[in-house]
Amino acid sequence: MIFQQNEYDRLKRVIVCPPKYMEIKNVINETQKFYEDENIDVKIAMEQHERFVQTLKRFDIEVIELMTDSKLNEQVFTRDIGFAAGDTLFTCEMGRNIRKPEIDVLQLFLDHENLPYTPLTTRSIEGGDVVVADEKVYIGRSLRTTTKAIEDLQRQLPDKEVVAVEIREDILHLDCCFNLVSDKVGLIYNDAFNEQECNMLHNEYDLIEVTDDEQFTLGTNVFSIGDGKIISLPENKQVNKQLTEKGFEVMEVPFSEIIKSGGSFRCCTLPIQRQK
Repeated sequence: MIFQQNEYDRLKRVIVCPPKYMEIKNVINETQKFYEDENIDVKIAMEQHERFVQTLKRFDIEVIELMTDSKLNEQVFTRDIGFAAGDTLFTCEMGRNIRKPEIDVLQLFLDHENLPYTPLTTRSIEGGDVVVADEKVYIGRSLRTTTKAIEDLQRQLPDKEVVAVEIREDILHLDCCFNLVSDKVGLIYNDAFNEQECNMLHNEYDLIEVTDDEQFTLGTNVFSIGDGKIISLPENKQVNKQLTEKGFEVMEVPFSEIIKSGGSFRCCTLPIQRQK
């Protein structure tokens, strides 16, 4: 069953991929540029990812792991290759050719499991730019997601309002600067947006404002598993404090090695089933 109406209902099934071959080889974002010389300790990354997976499983979440390919160094970031909106699972059209084979791995799995999906073919749209919010779908217009692809998605989702949001050019995806954890509360890095769009988002939601430092450690990129439970980095103390003050249960899970490649918990998950 495929179903997801938003980013915060109770999670039932999610697709992940272990960082077995994670490496900063071809720099494709600003965070990777910063860590290029230090690179990734795969042993630590695998241990941290496994702890994250075990945290999910503690809450009776079915965790599906895709097969890894030694040629694909970004596979851990399964959010980018697809997203569910309502009862439709879309597979994405990647903005960088180096990541296109990841779609093949996902589609082979979906075919094998007889899970229906709709391929998006307009160049380009990536799942990290898509935030599903019940009757609305916010999409970041970025270097990875184009106006044409956003317009095409609106035609595929006639019952939802697709809201395009321009983000600063050096920020990879929308979920690196905006995310929702309930129907009322979210997180935002204000400097990623122009004044008009920043005000629009603040008018819609009660938004926790993320600092420059915690944006660098992907403070907005928390992952909600439903029932007010949120997985977040221990390093993002201000974000976690403010979430706790708003009544959320914050579970701190180490992920410091994986974020060196430019993504955190939300980036590493492709939810395919949530329920109220």
